[in-house]
Amino acid sequence: MNEVDVLKLFADAQRIDVARGKKVVSFESPFAETEPLLKSVMGRSGNLRAPTIRKGKRFFVGFSAEGYQALLGLK
Repeated sequence: MNEVDVLKLFADAQRIDVARGKKVVSFESPFAETEPLLKSVMGRSGNLRAPTIRKGKRFFVGFSAEGYQALLGLK
């Protein structure tokens, strides 16, 4: 999935959380600048990082057990 497709996917998102190591960075809608968002969600290959989970209008990109628990209301 290239940058144009990723921006289309995230067009109606209210919040995007991105796991980077032990850190989680959040982006709130409206996204004033797309460059920092794309830099966070795109992998080295130029594709959307996996795993990517959508729950309603919220996305979670990358792996974080704590982030998944918060997203799914388990914590």
